[in-house]
Amino acid sequence: MPFEFPMRGEIHKLNAEIRAEQPGEFISLSDGVTHFQIDGPGDGPLVVLVHGFSVPYFIWDPTFEALVEAGYRVLRYDLFGRGYSDRPFVRNDLELFDRQLVDLLDALNLPSVDALLGLSMGGVITANFTASHPERVRRIGLFDPAGFPAEYPFYIRLLLLPILGEIIFGSIGEKLFQKLAGNDFYDPRHIDVFFDQYRIQMQYKGFRRSLLSTMRSGILETGLPIYQAVGGLEIPAILVWGEHDHTVPFENSQSLIKAVPQAEFYPIANSGHIPHYENAVEVNPLLLEFLKK
Repeated sequence: MPFEFPMRGEIHKLNAEIRAEQPGEFISLSDGVTHFQIDGPGDGPLVVLVHGFSVPYFIWDPTFEALVEAGYRVLRYDLFGRGYSDRPFVRNDLELFDRQLVDLLDALNLPSVDALLGLSMGGVITANFTASHPERVRRIGLFDPAGFPAEYPFYIRLLLLPILGEIIFGSIGEKLFQKLAGNDFYDPRHIDVFFDQYRIQMQYKGFRRSLLSTMRSGILETGLPIYQAVGGLEIPAILVWGEHDHTVPFENSQSLIKAVPQAEFYPIANSGHIPHYENAVEVNPLLLEFLKK
């Protein structure tokens, strides 16, 4: 069995007993157990929500609730390594996350999706799934999508190095995680409530290892060709971006528009990296209007 490098705060291992106390459902797929929730009328149009780099499916709470209320059947799930899904000891790359979504849809007998929505890194996963399986997706939604080259400071680049990255990342305290997560917000009043939910997953072994593996796989920097492939499909698309996003800078929206020219673009004022969460009152009507077309 591969060596599990000790990480600060990771004191529990996910198991059936822990999962039995959690909301949502669990299903065993080819790479491990996946935590998911599906709600809404069985005959409603299916919308699937894919979260980003580190925040599990609760980040879609306002969107999930609004879509179910509007009559859609909505599926959201935790990516491997996050939330209550397994942390398989494999490379956390696009192949893994594409296989997870394929397996999940197949296991739930869902051959096609009316709309596939992705946030941040979930945007890359969503676009890759759409480009790889165009017959299964009718339309796509991208929310502050990641996947663009960035100039990382030296201490971030150190995390990409074997062993040294584990030592540094494994020693980071919870307060720094909270500060980094807080950078996603325009309004800091949301941060405490948000992080109370976020920190829960940090106690389970394999969380930080999964994040490191994802960073090293290049998902966060190599999405542009994938978006261009989606643009070539001419599939209906919506693009939502917070004007004060510093995690994936708002300026990248111009590159995305060029790559996916058919996308309906909605910049959201007074919002950071997660406009659908921070400004749900503004974003939900835009999304529902797009889905009705």
